[in-house]
Amino acid sequence: MELLANATYRKDVEHSLSSIVCLDELRGKSVLITGASGLIGSTLVDQLLFLNQVRDFDIEIYCCGRNLSSLEERFGKEISHLHFIFYDAAQVPDFKMTVDFVIHAASPASPELYVQQPVETMTSNFMGMYHLLSYAKDAGVSNLVYVSSSEVYGASSTAQPLAEDFIGEVDHLHVRSSYASSKRATETLCVSFASEYDLKISIVRPGHIYGPSAKGSDNRVSSFFMNEALAGRDLVMKSTGSQLRSYCYSLDCASAILTVLLAGTSSQAYNISNPTSIITIKQMAEVIAQVGEVALVMDLPTEQDRKQANPMQNASLTSDKLEGLGWKGLFDAKTGFGHTYQILKEFARANK
Repeated sequence: MELLANATYRKDVEHSLSSIVCLDELRGKSVLITGASGLIGSTLVDQLLFLNQVRDFDIEIYCCGRNLSSLEERFGKEISHLHFIFYDAAQVPDFKMTVDFVIHAASPASPELYVQQPVETMTSNFMGMYHLLSYAKDAGVSNLVYVSSSEVYGASSTAQPLAEDFIGEVDHLHVRSSYASSKRATETLCVSFASEYDLKISIVRPGHIYGPSAKGSDNRVSSFFMNEALAGRDLVMKSTGSQLRSYCYSLDCASAILTVLLAGTSSQAYNISNPTSIITIKQMAEVIAQVGEVALVMDLPTEQDRKQANPMQNASLTSDKLEGLGWKGLFDAKTGFGHTYQILKEFARANK
């Protein structure tokens, strides 16, 4: 779906650009984005497309993904400066072009997959990054940003937001840890490449990202609840919902990534968190139920629900380091979830 055709979304995109530090340094540059049809990657592409369309930035945008037809469906065909490139994290990429910047946003993003396909989860995370770092080294890429995850922190005993130097426990013998463990190892791979080959590589750790760019098949709880609300169904919670999370609107997340790309320090990790959106899962569900005008009801979890559950009771993140670069989150939870619902509702009406 071409979200940039939606007036509400375009206003949000334009507003989000005000948070990007050193924005003018993108003029005339080339950017390669993996996972370009995903929640985060596609939002980054939207921001770059908007800069080209409205501000004449002339950015060459290389959208990389496994399904080129889905990229065309998402962004449209034959758009100036927009290129669709086949990319599969499980394979060695065959990139013929050289670029200024790389943002690696491709990763399994389904708790169900972490349990059902833990081998593929681990290998695509680690080997996908290895092949991309090798390309960046050989092609002389100016800077690369790796989109990691807040799950690298593991379990904590504190209710305070976690800073970048926090190291919690990850049960590496638990299959669900295939995601967190491979993300941790991949971060080490990034700083190793930076040290050994003098590459500029920065790491971002997004919290729980949501927004209208989420695919319909996305089964993460915020996306699932949003789809249920859009369908007019009550939201069914299968836990107490007491887990604390840093929720972040996709456009805030994308502006943070571009800020780190342009102003971040090599071999450093930056949390992506909006301090106005640190809430529990239950509070998140209540916000979605309110904007969708549906009820929130409680139910018992199934055995599969328990296997897929994130073991982190507290996954809230500090934002001091990112804000120190000059970035600021613009969409609190009520605004972000409200706009997501409104945009998707408008888009559904327009495409009937």
